[in-house]
Amino acid sequence: MKRALALVERDMRKFRRSPALLFASLVLPLVQLVILGNAFGGNIKNVNLGVVNLDHGPKSVDVLERVRAVGANARTFLPFDYTDEGLALVDLRKGVLSGVLIIPQHYSRDLLEQHQPHLALITDNTDRSVAGAIGDQMSQLVTSINMPAVAPREAQQAALDVVEVYPYINYIKYLLPGSMVLAIFVTAMIGGGMLFIDDKSRGLHEGYMVTPITKWELILGFNLSGVIKAVLAGETVLILGAVVAQVPNFFEPMRLLELTLMVVLTSIALIGMMFFIMARISDPLVPRAIFGVLNTLLFFPSGAVYPIAGFPRWLRFMSVCDPFTYAVHAFRALLLKDIGISAVTGDIFALVLTSTVVLSGATLLFRRTL
Repeated sequence: MKRALALVERDMRKFRRSPALLFASLVLPLVQLVILGNAFGGNIKNVNLGVVNLDHGPKSVDVLERVRAVGANARTFLPFDYTDEGLALVDLRKGVLSGVLIIPQHYSRDLLEQHQPHLALITDNTDRSVAGAIGDQMSQLVTSINMPAVAPREAQQAALDVVEVYPYINYIKYLLPGSMVLAIFVTAMIGGGMLFIDDKSRGLHEGYMVTPITKWELILGFNLSGVIKAVLAGETVLILGAVVAQVPNFFEPMRLLELTLMVVLTSIALIGMMFFIMARISDPLVPRAIFGVLNTLLFFPSGAVYPIAGFPRWLRFMSVCDPFTYAVHAFRALLLKDIGISAVTGDIFALVLTSTVVLSGATLLFRRTL
């Protein structure tokens, strides 16, 4: 029994002397709880709604005032005025807007003459939670239009026509971009971070120290090998996932080239991030302890499972700093909307900036000494 207790004492001393492991075991699960508790089921708020008024009559002014009242109070959507219907639809396809409300010509006249005019709501149905929230709010708004404070002898009724700009998007298609990024991240964590720490703990890196290889070459080799593995994982999940989810027109050459470019950029950013995190870690238990927590900190705030518009403000700020967010948005735009690389230039810039920052930081932290 004494020998068994001696082993227990030795392991407990080792655990106590590892601050990173203590932090990962005791503090990070609480962080995980807070993030998961706020990343699902929140009310959709502050999504952009384009408003095109082709009528300019008194009744259309009433619609605009009600729309602006929603933007100022419930804040389900924030209205932006457009004079050109085509420009609004272009911004809808690019993801700048989540919906477009069109007030047709002669709306005021038709409403006064009891011809039941139809308002048009065009939604980006690649995110059904956001599209549903906008549709519900607009249905309530139209109901309020049809219920004036003083009821006339003959009711004036307006109607709302909801149009989805893309074919039906089921949930497996919605999850596919996040699954791709998660596959790249898992490869970066296991094939990059964990393998790097395991090699250090086994003394394999000591052999590098007696060779003329430079620090820059070591960093390049470690990251390049990780990127190759991550790209293979990402491409595999991309192709198989697109086939399983039945993404239309997936095998168009230009579309595949654009998606492959995003896989490469995402792989470089995530591999660089893992190398940056692991550059000064020597304990092989630490990466295993933080694997699940890193998954929570990066995957769920990215909007891969639930739209960012439903997050509280602090979690939205976290999503802005999360490279997963930009990768998921880019893959969703290219896979589900098929609108071309020009619509994801902001995501490309964010991933390139992330890669530059983390690789520069990893270079500064990396030691070419024992």
